[in-house]
Amino acid sequence: MKLCECLFNNGMKNFILLVSCTFLLLTVQAQTSRPPMEDVVNAIKNNRIEDMSKYFDNIVPVTINNTQTIYSRNQAEVVLKDFFDRNLPKDFLVMDNGSPNNTTKFIIGNLVTPSGTKYNVYILMKQKDSNYLLQEIRINKE
Repeated sequence: MKLCECLFNNGMKNFILLVSCTFLLLTVQAQTSRPPMEDVVNAIKNNRIEDMSKYFDNIVPVTINNTQTIYSRNQAEVVLKDFFDRNLPKDFLVMDNGSPNNTTKFIIGNLVTPSGTKYNVYILMKQKDSNYLLQEIRINKE
């Protein structure tokens, strides 16, 4: 009888360990596979433009205060990093987001700096192959 109990206890321990590891793996995978739009919003909120830049297309139209310039992905990262370093995000509120079709997503948000300056932010992403890439970003002072 003791042998059966020992095997049963070890079997249950192994089963519980297996279930726990599976749950942990699924949790980690869910955390690392956030939607691209959520990653971009978090990058702005946390002033981590390098996290956002992984979604840049080869060329990125950037509009800051109604002045649009088309940059390479590396140039766009430098320009946006400079902007956000000078206008640290205190808060970024998503006011609207959507998907007008299956391959396009957008965000409209309000960026607030510690000095109280407010900016309207528009971000457009389109699907290329199987990934969503940032196609345009507009940041205009209210």
